[in-house]
Parts: sequence; C-alpha cells; structure tokens
Amino acid sequence: MSEFSVLQQKAESFYPNYGRKAELQHQTHYCPGCGHGIISKLLARAIDELGIQDRTILVNPVGCSVFGYYYFDVGNIQSAHGRAPAVATAAKRARPHSVVVSYQGDGDLAAIGTAEILHAANRGEPITVIFVNNAIYGMTGGQLAPTTPVGAKSTTTPYGRSIFNEGYPLHVCETLASLEAPVYLERVAIGNIKGILQAGKAIRRGLENQVNGLGFSLIEVLSPCPTIWKTTPQDAQKRIREELSKIYPVGVFRDLTGDRGARPAALPAPTLNELPALLELDAAHTFETPDRRPTQAVDWRIKVAGFGGQGVLMLGEVLAEAGLAAGLDVSWLPSYGPEMRSGTSNCHVRLATHAIDSPLISRPNVLLALNEPSLRKFVHTVEPGGWVLYNADTLPPDCRRDDVNFVTDSFTKIADGIGDTRVGNIVMLGALMEAAHLVGDEQVDAALAHTVKSARWLEFDRKALVAGKLAARRIVQGVVQ
Repeated sequence: MSEFSVLQQKAESFYPNYGRKAELQHQTHYCPGCGHGIISKLLARAIDELGIQDRTILVNPVGCSVFGYYYFDVGNIQSAHGRAPAVATAAKRARPHSVVVSYQGDGDLAAIGTAEILHAANRGEPITVIFVNNAIYGMTGGQLAPTTPVGAKSTTTPYGRSIFNEGYPLHVCETLASLEAPVYLERVAIGNIKGILQAGKAIRRGLENQVNGLGFSLIEVLSPCPTIWKTTPQDAQKRIREELSKIYPVGVFRDLTGDRGARPAALPAPTLNELPALLELDAAHTFETPDRRPTQAVDWRIKVAGFGGQGVLMLGEVLAEAGLAAGLDVSWLPSYGPEMRSGTSNCHVRLATHAIDSPLISRPNVLLALNEPSLRKFVHTVEPGGWVLYNADTLPPDCRRDDVNFVTDSFTKIADGIGDTRVGNIVMLGALMEAAHLVGDEQVDAALAHTVKSARWLEFDRKALVAGKLAARRIVQGVVQ
C-alpha cells in the first residue's frame, strides 16, 4: 500500500455538520464566491494550529457572519449590531485566559459600531478583531457602507457615492493607527492565492498576539461580494486586486508586538472594608453586611405599570430599597416614554434570595396596575397563583382570571381622602404588603425614609401605607390565600 498524506481537510474547529438547515448540513449560508467562507477557513485553521479551540470565544454580530455559531465549534456569543467589541471586552475581562475574537463586517464595525471599535482599540483591549471589508452592506441588500468607494452605486446611492452627500470612504486601519494603544493592525486582500496566504498569516498573527498576552489586534480583510456587486466570483476577485486594493492599500499599519510586553493582570475588586478609604469616606464609616435573608426562598417578580405622574417608578424604588433592607438580591429596571406626564410608565422589580439573572420581567408574579390600559396589557402575563392589584373600584369582566389573586380598589380615591391623590401609589404599596407580605413593615418604612426627602411627604406616605393596609385587609377576606 502506498503512503499518502492529507494536505487539506476540514478544520477541527468546525462542527462536523452544520445544523442551520437539516437538509444541507454540509453547506454554509454564504453565497458562491463570498470571501467569508475563505476567511472562516483561515480563522479555523489558525485556531487549530495554535491549539486554542477550547479557549476561543467567537463574537458574531448582525451581518453576513451572523450564523458563525452554526459553524465554529468554539465558545460563541451573539451580539447586537455593532456591539461586538464591547461584548468581546466583557468576555475577555470575565475570562482573561480565553482567546476572544470579534468577527465583523464593514457596515457593522465601521457604521453603527464605530464608537465600540474606536474605544476598544483606544483602551488597548486584548482582543482580536477580524474586520471583513467588502465595501457594501451585503446581508441587507446592497446599501451604501462607510467603506463604499466614491462614485460607486448602491441601493441608497443610485447616482453613486458623492463626497458632498455621503462623505469619503472610511479607512479603518489608518484611523486606528492614529491611536497609541493598538499593538497590531494589518490590511490584507483575498483577491488571489498570494493574498489569501498573507491573510492566513495575518489572522494567525492576530491570534498569537492574544495568546502571548498582548493588546488590541485588528486584521482588515478586503473581501469579494459577487452577489451584491452583481459580478462573477472571478470578476469580484479582480475588483479586489484592481480597485479596492488601490483605495485601501494592503500592508501593516502598526506592529508593536516586539516592543510591548504582556498586559498586567487586572487588579482585584476592592473589598467592602477597603471602600471607605478608597472613596475618602469618614474613617468611622463601616459597611455592615448582616445576614438578613429570609430562611424561605423567594423570588418576587414585580411589574408596576401606569402612566407618568402616578409614581410608578418611585413605587418600584421603594420596593427595591425595602428588598435591600431585608437582605435580598434586588434589581430595578425602569421603562418610560419621553413625556413628563401621562405617557406610558412601568418598571420591573425583582426581590430574591438568589442571584438575579435578568432584571427584565416577562412573567411577573405580582402586577401593580395603576390604570386600565396597564391592566389590560399585562394581566394575562401574570404567573398563575400570583397577585394583581388594580387601581379601580371594579375589575373589567374580560380581565378576570380564576388562577390569580386580585385586590381591586380605588387607591387614588383613598389617597384623596388622606389629603393628596399623589400618594395613591403608596396606598397601593400598603395594600400589597398586607396582601402578599413581600417584606416587613420595618424595611418598607426604612425604604420610604431613604427615598422621600421631604418630612411633609414622608408623613403623607406613612399615612397612605396604613390606609392601603386597612383597605387590603377588608378586601383580602374573600381572596384565595
């Protein structure tokens, strides 16, 4: 039997099958002649050669590379449009030993993501950025990109790019080379075999820099897009060689790999006892963290909803402060329109005896609806067995549910009887405390004292709290406990 050696095979860093489409598990979604396929192979080969597959985290934002997690058998993070450098920064800081790669197109990196790439480079974040520049928005239909040449036509510039209307093409490598922090910046072009080989070396170099603990590296790859350019793959590569390479000259724009040492490890976070001196607080000030957590596990997911001026956000703040006073993990997430008054307003509050994974609440177990539109919008999202408090004398028939506990009263009218309708939110809070017993009276009173700075209003709020409890006490008699 004759001996033979394998010269080309699928990289280990690729999955054996691509599960995006059940019937085409051997194919990617890239168009014929697209440069992304070549670049992906070069990146996977470099990961294999450096033996870093188990350490690599690939960040893919919106764009033609969006489905990278179907192909690369590495850690994968999907990021929002343009935000890959910020997400990559977080991943690298959380897992410093990882090799983090941000893989972005020109519309993503050089348009909506300009701030992220500029500041990540300026901070010298130790990540590796693969910047695919095909001078057009490829995935969304061929709109003008920041890198589109002057005079080139696109769906948004049918008469060609004008320097007076759209400005000049953006040169990313040259722009980042004006900063002090980047370690390695190179532009390559995959317009022929020689260019592809150089691109492979540059991509490997960018990964090696990170393996060696160095700072920010970016490899810009001039890449063909035959489908959107409306050319054959051969003519697309010719355009890379004869047009784009003249506008964007290939070469190394920064190489400080021999001059820069490894970045120092990040300093550990200060302890609570170190904070007073760090913040120049009074020496007598101490941080006490007594274990006040309830012995029984809880996870209150509270949605407060109404319109601006009803105290929606303040009600959420008081609940959050009371949760902190009770020793719970807490999150408070506001959401409101631009109007000063009468616009939609709601907030999400979580009180739990465990770490909170997300402040966003889609399935609340407590809904505080201060008006009817809010009740109608959210009542069907409440978890069975949860609580709904509604600021009205009667419940709309089509909002009734048999699997949740309702407390319905005109808390605003009760507040008016106290002396000011504006404390209706605190009347509702008192009713909630009486009905569901989220946290203790002492914690709620402490939260009010912390949140309300006016002695007059604090007195009103305390009266409102008592009135709400009395109202709930009368109502809850008929409510399933």
